[in-house]
Amino acid sequence: MRGIGLIVALFILTLILIGSAVFMKWTTEESEPLALFGELPEFQFTDQSVKAFGKTEMLGKVSVVDFIFTRCKGPCPLMAVNMEQLYRDYATNSNIQFVSISVEPSHDTPEVLSQYAIARGVNDDRWRFLHAPIEKVVELSELGFKLAADDLPGAHTTRFVLLDTLAQIRGYYSGTDTASVAVIQADISRLTGTAR
Repeated sequence: MRGIGLIVALFILTLILIGSAVFMKWTTEESEPLALFGELPEFQFTDQSVKAFGKTEMLGKVSVVDFIFTRCKGPCPLMAVNMEQLYRDYATNSNIQFVSISVEPSHDTPEVLSQYAIARGVNDDRWRFLHAPIEKVVELSELGFKLAADDLPGAHTTRFVLLDTLAQIRGYYSGTDTASVAVIQADISRLTGTAR
């Protein structure tokens, strides 16, 4: 009988130790800060309302950024659906913004971007669509966001980029994978310290 009691006690102790180890690993992962991939340089583009938009407008807000063009028939429609989902999910949080940068500025004038924004249901300044000369877009993509910008517009990146309130890059995500939306939401919560 004593042997069975000892075995039961050891079994319970083992379960407690395993549970404690799992809990410690889980809380450590949850509390680890997001990686830091660099800070955006100063830049100045124009949005769909012909307002200036640059790094200054990103400070103090968590931002999700992507690169698109309005005539894209490839990945952009799915990227737009995923960005729209995020935009709607954070409709009541003015400290989270969304930024889409056109990689075809010769076509995507502020007027075209404005129509594109309206078609996406954008009715405030939480989602900005940016226009700039192509050489400035390439420079910001490659030097600022650390994303390739070869053969634009067709070969543009499909990544969503998460930035913190200091305009520092904190994560890269697939813009075409709907599962990435939940990961971005979790990381936004980690940056803001709040749940969605």
